[in-house]
Amino acid sequence: MTSVISSLFRCCRAGGAVAGLLLACTLSASAKPGVYPEGSPVARHGALQVRERQLCDQAGKPVLLRGMSTHDLKLFGRFATREGVRFLAKEWHVTVMRPALYVTSFREDPSLEQKLDLIVEACEENGLYCIIDWHVLFEHDPLTTQADAIAFFKRKAAQYRDKTHVIYEICNEPNGADVTWAGSVKPFAEAVIPVIRQEAPGAIVIVGTPTWSQDVDVAAQDPLAFENVLYAIHFYVGTHGAELREKVRVASNRVALFCSEWGTTLATGDGGPYPYESKQWMDFLESFGISWCNWSLSDANEASALLRPGASDQGGWTDADLTDSGRFVKYRLLAPPAR
Repeated sequence: MTSVISSLFRCCRAGGAVAGLLLACTLSASAKPGVYPEGSPVARHGALQVRERQLCDQAGKPVLLRGMSTHDLKLFGRFATREGVRFLAKEWHVTVMRPALYVTSFREDPSLEQKLDLIVEACEENGLYCIIDWHVLFEHDPLTTQADAIAFFKRKAAQYRDKTHVIYEICNEPNGADVTWAGSVKPFAEAVIPVIRQEAPGAIVIVGTPTWSQDVDVAAQDPLAFENVLYAIHFYVGTHGAELREKVRVASNRVALFCSEWGTTLATGDGGPYPYESKQWMDFLESFGISWCNWSLSDANEASALLRPGASDQGGWTDADLTDSGRFVKYRLLAPPAR
């Protein structure tokens, strides 16, 4: 590493572009192999892969990840703390975190990337997998974000190319009547995934599906020609039931799925929570070996939030700090998987 940096600075003295060299130095310095605590999820499972429509560990054995998604890092970024991640890892047995970088918020405030990086680093320190979520939502069509997405994922994949724990989610929830798999989402993925693979050839990539990541059956009929790809299924148990589970059954016969966002409430984030329907969905997912992240690690004024308003951002949460949804999710995480 020292010789690389010395060479870069020799080029700088010879008249190279200072900004470009400093960026190269930064990326080189951060692209060190991950160091994960002994016995932690990443230390046990290593580099993930997709085999026979299942997410598997480095030995090819199916693995089930369970964890939390943050809310918008702009509105609830105070919960992006090392202490909070450590608490979830040690006390609740979380194995994956998903920092949600809303595209709209990121365009308004690029410094939010630092909050995302903090969670990625905290996950490494605790041996958790971390999903870097390009949170397409208000933009509807991911193609409208393609130039920004390519620049972002090129940077992140270079920064974390040697980090076993990093997963890339390239478009959270494509939505809108005109946003189709063939016309929007698939071409977007075909443009973005090669950018990631150029830096991180074996990285797991999660791809959103149309209709707020519900049309997994449509994507499964016309899958991407890349290895180590998972297709996102999202649901809120008070709104989505047997019809969406049937889509999951159909799709899982063709492709590997990952539930990167689900809630115990209505799709609005309010109403409920619905513990019976939540258990039904979790038992169903886990029986299919589908990993999941619950929405959301926040104290948002909505029923799907994990925490009550004003809860600490440093972890240490007791049941009194949790919403009804938060208590359900906590005890689900502490219980053995249904599979």
